[in-house]
Amino acid sequence: MIDLSDHQTVTITAYRTPLGDLENPSSTRVLTPTDLQESAPITLDGQLRLIPGAETFRRSSSLVANPSSQGISLRGLGSTSASRTLVTEDDIPLNDAFAGWIHWEELPELSIHSVEVVRGGASDLYGSSAIGGVINVLPVRPSANSAELTSSYGSENTYQDNLFLQGKRGAWGALATGGVLGTDGFIQTVPYERGSVDVPSNVHAQNGLLFLDHQQGALRVFVKGSAMNEARGNGTPIQQNGTRIWRFAGGSDWTPAGGGFFGGSTTVFRAYGSTEHYRQTFSTIATNRNSEILNRFARTPDDEMGLVLHWSKPLRPDLVFLAGSDTHDVRAGDFETVIKSGVKSYVNLHDRQRQTGTYAELLWTPGAWTISASGRIDWFNNFDGQQFLPTVTTLPQISQHVFDPRIGIDRKLSEHFALSAMGFRAFRAPTANELYRSTQVGSLLTLPNNDLVSERATGWETGIAMQQKWGTVRASYFWTQVNRPITALTTCSTCNPIQLKRENLGQIESRGVSVDFEAHPLTWMAVQGGYQFTNADVTKGTGDAPAGNWIPQVPHQMGSAQLRAYKPKIGTLSLQARMSGHQFDDDANTYLLHSYFKLDTYASHDFGKRIELFTSAENLFDRSIEVGRTPTLTLGNPRTIRGGFNLKLGPSPR
Repeated sequence: MIDLSDHQTVTITAYRTPLGDLENPSSTRVLTPTDLQESAPITLDGQLRLIPGAETFRRSSSLVANPSSQGISLRGLGSTSASRTLVTEDDIPLNDAFAGWIHWEELPELSIHSVEVVRGGASDLYGSSAIGGVINVLPVRPSANSAELTSSYGSENTYQDNLFLQGKRGAWGALATGGVLGTDGFIQTVPYERGSVDVPSNVHAQNGLLFLDHQQGALRVFVKGSAMNEARGNGTPIQQNGTRIWRFAGGSDWTPAGGGFFGGSTTVFRAYGSTEHYRQTFSTIATNRNSEILNRFARTPDDEMGLVLHWSKPLRPDLVFLAGSDTHDVRAGDFETVIKSGVKSYVNLHDRQRQTGTYAELLWTPGAWTISASGRIDWFNNFDGQQFLPTVTTLPQISQHVFDPRIGIDRKLSEHFALSAMGFRAFRAPTANELYRSTQVGSLLTLPNNDLVSERATGWETGIAMQQKWGTVRASYFWTQVNRPITALTTCSTCNPIQLKRENLGQIESRGVSVDFEAHPLTWMAVQGGYQFTNADVTKGTGDAPAGNWIPQVPHQMGSAQLRAYKPKIGTLSLQARMSGHQFDDDANTYLLHSYFKLDTYASHDFGKRIELFTSAENLFDRSIEVGRTPTLTLGNPRTIRGGFNLKLGPSPR
């Protein structure tokens, strides 16, 4: 039986050092295994939307979204195709190496134990892309001999099947997991604007992961490999894309006991790499949407390699020191065939990016105080860029040295209350995709700009936290200013497709308040949720994006709530509500997207210890959720109902 009132202090790793709820200067949320399992959405991006302020570039689910609209945003900072938030799994970045977006279908569902969301700049420890924060996926590790099979099917031929196998024998542990998921999708264009070219947007994906580790005393070593393959239809017969990713990683965790220099310390090492093949087709759609013409075919392969090393040691009971270094190297190509008036031309180029950083942190906990100070120096280089067609051209190089500090202070006022404050500097380097490759979503064509430079952010936040036996509440005020933000500015609103170009805008700001709560009013009931009000706008603009305009795709108000109840004889019932205020689809604030309310449900019942039946419904009231106006209006997922089962043999992996 699960006692939903059994609330424990959550341990988080926002500072790469464990801290409790009342000792942490940063605003954090954790999606527990229960949160993930009892959420109606089957993809991680949908589950993250339980946290106010966590939003992809557009409102649509990754089941029907073009990859270039899947950049993740925190703290109201928005995104373009790239994310202003870093996503990691066990210290390894998951942001697309070439473009910065997230492949939400990449990780097998049963390989994820929980997810930590750290809001606020964290470039002092993580480097580029952590302007809005860090989303850290904590993986399942082999702990027993068990197996689990899950399967579900529902509306629009939406399906998900996952298999998990794990084994533990002495010092050795192994697991294998993988699955398939997909949907035949739906037509996103509103009915009164559809033409014969409008077909359902959809995805069909497969993923898998193998993991092996060995624990010998204080030393754990591991190796793992994973793969994903997906094919997407982006709403017309011609507009399609496909992705294949192979990842590998190895590393060690060393925690020697005893005295001496290394005694009581923790040393973490990771070596990783990936190979990705991405392809996409683009088209020009007639005004009446009854015909389309292929205008471009692109292949974008890339390879990445990286190393991570960090070491921490308690210098005394109330003082911990951490130091580390990492490097990340990406080699990418873009091979495109452009068709204009029946004439083909070619764009072939390659590029290389490298980011190397070194950092240190000091965490001091005298009495009721928690004081942290950290800083990082990054060396970012974009080099070896060459375009081969129509002529051989050397592309501009970028070389930057960046220093990002952060300081945090937390003061416990009593056993149940704490005040906190935190200030930071952060940065995000332009991706190769933003520098060199055009992207298209619907009727929007965004052109690259090889003169882009990195974004620089300054921010701070202050908050109050309360922890009682019945739950926790945390409220924060935050302010972040981003200079030279990379934005897609409209250059031709009457063209077909509408043309935008990436530019470094003058300045944007996001300031507001957020409240998170979790309560257990009864032993069998839990309530959690939050609210975020954000005034996110342009403070130094130009052209169609003057000062005072809202940041595209960022609403001023967002809120969510989840009610979960559990009775052994009845089962589990979970209700998940989400609301979002209106927002604008473009930098000129011409295309308004109205507010929405969405209710999801999940219910399950156990038949013995091994079999669980469940059902879920997304958008239960079948609300029309506006996703984009380009200027054609597109909508989000209609009501989707699924049913399925879990079969468990042995202990559950989560």
